[in-house]
Amino acid sequence: MNNSKEKIPPKIYFQKVFAVFKQSFKVNRNPFPWLKAFCAGLAASLPVFIGVLFGSFEYGLLAGIGGFTYLYVFDIPYVQRAKKIFFVLLGITFSMFIGTILAPYTALSVLMLGLIGTVSVFIFGALKIKGPSALFFVLCFAMATGMPVDPSLSPLRAGIVFLGGALSWALAMLGWFFQPHEPEIKALKKVYIALADLMTAVGTNDVNSAKHRAVTALSEAESVLFAGYSSKTATSLWNQLFLLNEHANSIYSNLASNPATKIPSELGAALNSIAEITGSGNGVNMDIAFPDYLNEELGDIVQKINEAFDILNETVEELQHDVKLIKPSLKTVLLGAFDKNSIVFLSSVKYGAVLMIAALIAHAFPFERAYWIPLSCAAVMSGPTIIATFQRAVQRMFGTVIGLFIAGTILLTVHNGFIVALLILGLTFLTELFIVRNYGLAAIFFTASALTMAEYSSQLFDYSYFAVVRATDILIGSLIGLAGALLIGRKSASNLLNHFIAETIRSQSQLLVALFAGNKGGEYANSKERSKMQTNLTNLMMVYQSALGEVFVNRNRLEALWPVIVSIRQISHYLMVSLKSEKEKDFPENELAQWLYVMETMAVSIENNMVPGQKNLPFVAGFSQLRNEMLDLQKGLKHIK
Repeated sequence: MNNSKEKIPPKIYFQKVFAVFKQSFKVNRNPFPWLKAFCAGLAASLPVFIGVLFGSFEYGLLAGIGGFTYLYVFDIPYVQRAKKIFFVLLGITFSMFIGTILAPYTALSVLMLGLIGTVSVFIFGALKIKGPSALFFVLCFAMATGMPVDPSLSPLRAGIVFLGGALSWALAMLGWFFQPHEPEIKALKKVYIALADLMTAVGTNDVNSAKHRAVTALSEAESVLFAGYSSKTATSLWNQLFLLNEHANSIYSNLASNPATKIPSELGAALNSIAEITGSGNGVNMDIAFPDYLNEELGDIVQKINEAFDILNETVEELQHDVKLIKPSLKTVLLGAFDKNSIVFLSSVKYGAVLMIAALIAHAFPFERAYWIPLSCAAVMSGPTIIATFQRAVQRMFGTVIGLFIAGTILLTVHNGFIVALLILGLTFLTELFIVRNYGLAAIFFTASALTMAEYSSQLFDYSYFAVVRATDILIGSLIGLAGALLIGRKSASNLLNHFIAETIRSQSQLLVALFAGNKGGEYANSKERSKMQTNLTNLMMVYQSALGEVFVNRNRLEALWPVIVSIRQISHYLMVSLKSEKEKDFPENELAQWLYVMETMAVSIENNMVPGQKNLPFVAGFSQLRNEMLDLQKGLKHIK
């Protein structure tokens, strides 16, 4: 498992850079989010309309900054969305407040900017929250420092921004009145479709990929369900979805251990029917025939499918008592990510450090209202990988040129507040519409919208001066962000892979002991062993995805590691399902000791960049699926050169 640095010939070096550059202009085929884009435009422009109506255009623009809160809205459960958007609102309000107070103090404002960036990136990464992370907190803080210096206005400015953000919160929660569990329903539909696809793939070369897709869907569904749970507002529909997910896990376990080369198509069709019916409110009575030729595992699958149909018809009382949650606490998740080897922790520190460097450069040289330098740096650094960061830098530079032209034209020709509000609506709408296709296209409209909102408050209409100053600021900030990402994180993720593979295997062995040594699995439902394994697995997946995004990395080695990552994830899923099982399983101590020896041997070999020897695992009744995954893990490690 050689992990040494490779010397890259100049020709290959140029080809890789050119390929990444070319990829920056690729337009994805993702569907346009029409509703979200319109609501985002409404959230940004409605405060401006209200400000103009009441004769205070400047305050309307300020409240429009609070409208950026809506850009953090994603398809997540409304229970989680309500809390997430509210805390985003508080964060944006705080950024405006503290930015106004610290504007006269250069050193403090630089430190605070770095702190805001670090804390935001850490929280979003540790909690796996979707969204633009620190970007708009940095934007609000930077814009506050660029406004006329007057710390006494901090409560007023923060209050106006809060009102604009509160409007965004209300818009974000409108869907709750129509379908309060829509995100959870979508997640469950994906689970049963993935299981149906896995049934089709059994006996084919696609079975391992289908297993991974199924585990991914199950993991995502569980996360969505946990995020949407509230003991005070739990409904029969949520309980129904939760139990359907539990049955889906059982079906997957039976599928993974089933030795059959082919599964009757009727079972897959039944799973697709469950996916179609879920959340519709239409119950159905359906029994699947149990042919004599089916083995015991397939018989269990038929039983679970029939029970899933029964769940779709159960009453509130029947559903209420079956819920059994195993969810790590917020403290556990945050402390797990607060580790010197955590990719979340390292990324957040890197982000904050580069942001402070950008702010220092902006203040050290005579740039006019140079808060666009750290802001552009923040936008570029938001790329999840090195490749994405490079692409964002390229996209932002090209988007800036066109965006500057649009903003300059607006500033020169439009001096009516209502028309400005309409333009902000249109530009924000286009930003959210194209962000799913290409960041560069979105950067055009985001640049034009942000510059329009910022520059109208300064009443600056000298186009040539405006264009040169803003273009310089944005280009310098983009280059700083790109340089910081390349210098600090060039190969950080790939260098951490061995460590997290070994740590995850060790934490799995520890949970294995906790679960099956003395049949005490139930006592460990909220154990530190489970939390440690989940934390290490999360870190491993994030490190692997980040490593894939590094420009100069051993691509063959990463591809060879993929089966290893899949096996580790399958083992973790099996152990997590075992936590919820009501059945006690006996794992003899002698066999358990041999299993633990094999797992520790693999961990030590990986840490020392060696290929572990192939060792036999004794068969234990009831653990055939786990044994197969362990053997697959050994095979995967054996083929890594």
